[in-house]
Amino acid sequence: MSDALPPLQGGCLCGQIRYEATPTHRDGYYCHCRMCQLAFGNTRAAFLNLRKDQVRWLNGPPAYYASSKIARRGFCGHCGTPLSFEFLDGENMDLSAGSLDDPGQLRPNEHFGVESRIAAWHVDDGLPGSRLDANANIMQRWRAAYGEGAEPGLQTLRRAGGTIAVPSAATKDSA
Repeated sequence: MSDALPPLQGGCLCGQIRYEATPTHRDGYYCHCRMCQLAFGNTRAAFLNLRKDQVRWLNGPPAYYASSKIARRGFCGHCGTPLSFEFLDGENMDLSAGSLDDPGQLRPNEHFGVESRIAAWHVDDGLPGSRLDANANIMQRWRAAYGEGAEPGLQTLRRAGGTIAVPSAATKDSA
């Protein structure tokens, strides 16, 4: 008898992008970083972290936006639904919890990027929180891309030359 969890299904609002995910857990997390707030148009983003090889895009990959030199965000190029976040050099990625057909299958286990959490929109749920700058891997990636003294986040991106350029056509990738 297998202990494997059943696959998760999800996709965008219009149905053009669909995926199947086979994570070994059902733990999610909230990201409160300013970049996720803007990407989702919300006070936070809810994610499921898993290996990239545990996601199969069923009818083609999403379009991608290079939100920094080190990461990209997947979205539906037709309806705009935010679908994913991933570091370019990482083996893991995040799927947006809200894009799952049944988001209730996940349970949040932490708050990330709490230095950007909007107090008026936060209800203490007892979950632990961590700061973005306390994550050594993120800090190493960020400083390699933007310089030793650079702090991760929107302000550094804007000081480095405004916004990230968007390709003239939505970037597709089969990763």
